[in-house]
Formats: sequence, C-alpha cells, structure tokens
Amino acid sequence: MYLFIKIISSAAIIGLVTELARRFPLYGGIIAALPLISILSIIWLTIQGESTQSIARFTVGVLAGFPAAAAMLLAVYIGIKHSVHLAIAILFGIVVWGLFLTVQKFIMSGFVS
Repeated sequence: MYLFIKIISSAAIIGLVTELARRFPLYGGIIAALPLISILSIIWLTIQGESTQSIARFTVGVLAGFPAAAAMLLAVYIGIKHSVHLAIAILFGIVVWGLFLTVQKFIMSGFVS
C-alpha cells in the first residue's frame, strides 16, 4: 500500500513541477532544485519506521551525491546551450556524474580511512 501511495504522490509532485516549469521556466527550475525527492524519502523512511541513524546515513549520502548532481546538471545545461540533442546532453551529463563520483570517492578516500 505504501508503495502505491509513494508512486502516486511522487508522480503528482513531478507533474505539478513540470507544469509550472512549462509556464514559468525560471520558477519551475527553482522549485525543481528543491530536494523534493530527498525530503519525500526522509518522510517515507520515517513513516515506515526506519531508525534515525539510518535516516541520518541516508541524509549524508544525499549530501555526498550533491556535488556530482550539480556537475551533471551543469554538463546538461552546457550541452543544451550548445544545441546538442537533448538525449546526448543527458547522456553526457550522466557520464560527467559518474566520473565526478569516481573522482570524489578517490579524493575522499585520502581523507577518510
């Protein structure tokens, strides 16, 4: 039952944000930049009875993934700005995301044992 509710509520939020973005691209982008998925995930994890330690580890994971996500979005933006086909720009963004995470993991391994 929770799965169905999660799917419907998440789809409704995505639909609302994309409709807002269609009419007001700047405001839609600002709303889309909110960590809606992270917040929803934290709410659902709490409702499903996950421990606060588990939710805290999830939150740290979200923070660790943020720089790579920002790099991915920047790569997609640059691709679109240079008239690259959307699918190629997204693929390029995913590659940048993966490379960024790999480099980030390598750098962090030097600081965290």
